[in-house]
Amino acid sequence: MSLKSENARSVPPASSLRRRIAIGIGATLIYAWGGTTQAATNAVQQVTYLLPAPQSEIAFAPLMIAQKKHYYADEGLSVRFVSVQGGAEVGKQLAAGNGDLGGGLGGTPIVLRQNGIPVKAVALFGGRALHQFVTRADRNITVPSALKGKTVTVMSYQDTSFYAALAVLAKGGLTRADVSIQAAGPSGIWQLLAQGRADAMVGTPDWAASAEEAGAKLVWHSTDAYFPGMAQAVLASDRMIAENPDMVKKFVRASMRGLAEIESDPASAAKDYVAAVPSWKGREAFVSKVLTYYVQQVYPGQTKIGAFDPARVARLQDFYFAQKIIRTKVDMKDLFTNQFVE
Repeated sequence: MSLKSENARSVPPASSLRRRIAIGIGATLIYAWGGTTQAATNAVQQVTYLLPAPQSEIAFAPLMIAQKKHYYADEGLSVRFVSVQGGAEVGKQLAAGNGDLGGGLGGTPIVLRQNGIPVKAVALFGGRALHQFVTRADRNITVPSALKGKTVTVMSYQDTSFYAALAVLAKGGLTRADVSIQAAGPSGIWQLLAQGRADAMVGTPDWAASAEEAGAKLVWHSTDAYFPGMAQAVLASDRMIAENPDMVKKFVRASMRGLAEIESDPASAAKDYVAAVPSWKGREAFVSKVLTYYVQQVYPGQTKIGAFDPARVARLQDFYFAQKIIRTKVDMKDLFTNQFVE
């Protein structure tokens, strides 16, 4: 490049200079304005919460109601929900620092700890199992042993619904080889049941209600009778618990307010939920039905709202070990804590 051309580049035209000056002044003003707004918003703590499924799942109603009714804001939190693929992935991302808190099942840390993922559960949305054992009424399956030769749907072979299905089979003296277990995903799990292409399902109340809405007549059983499964939980990494316990406590407190409202009046909570998640507008009766089932079959059984029962966690870990789902058992203190539950 010649000296002439270099000098020409070093002295821009007047119009260019004016443009740069204007941009500089604008940037200065934005910086000054940003400084004042930053000071004003320092009291609000940003929280990224990882969901194990789409935000529109009714299972997340306590969280969505807490968000809509400003319970997180009351605690000085601004919560952003991000969906990933399953509770195990939530745990991996939290351990990697790609989220502050997240959702899974109460037993998720039992599996994750085996793989060196340092997360634990800090609050539990109910004292009973999330998963239900649901059969088509026209198949006359009254006991687990009647599943022999039948088709059972689950979410996936890595999902707790599969482990719960194994427990149901074991109660009937059956193994996986005695039935056809189909890992059908979040839509197929209930659609196959509704279409009559499956005889039974082990899944959430949301999915069973969807199959009924599609016309299937079902018989519902909680997997509690067969499996020490757990409800949904708030998960946090060991590092987050150690470095930011106040934030964790505030999030748990606000979330439990949402749960308490559903337990108190599921029909009224259904309206609040639809206001929070407008994609359910016009289906308030369906939402109310699902939330009522949660109140009756999933949420009961806690001595204190949000608290874990150590004996139940121990039984679940024993089951996973017996079924070779985990290689070794870990200390209970690494699986859950009740320190954030009021």
